[in-house]
Amino acid sequence: QVQLVESGGGLVQAGGSLRLSCAASGIIISLNPMGWYRQAPGKQRELVAGITSGGSTNYADSVKGRFTTSRDHAKNTVYLQMNSLKPEDTGVYYCNALKRGFNYWGQGTQVTVSS
Repeated sequence: QVQLVESGGGLVQAGGSLRLSCAASGIIISLNPMGWYRQAPGKQRELVAGITSGGSTNYADSVKGRFTTSRDHAKNTVYLQMNSLKPEDTGVYYCNALKRGFNYWGQGTQVTVSS
């Protein structure tokens, strides 16, 4: 059974930083693509950052240069380091994993960036 648990969200002022964590079980993160998505109020869920099983990363244009995703194989945990946060980064952030063609999702963690 795959379970993804996000943590690290909170309230931060513009220009600040947060690090989100996604602790995975039932899946080996180094063997599967992982991603971070966010959903702002009234908007579609969008891909923020992704990491392949080989370690390659990709980012939405809006976060390039500010966000970095990484993983710790020993802890089976994926991270999203968010720097220089902007109010438009506000939303619920979800961890995603792809295993055998099926998408798994965490419960989400709220990130709120104030001006």
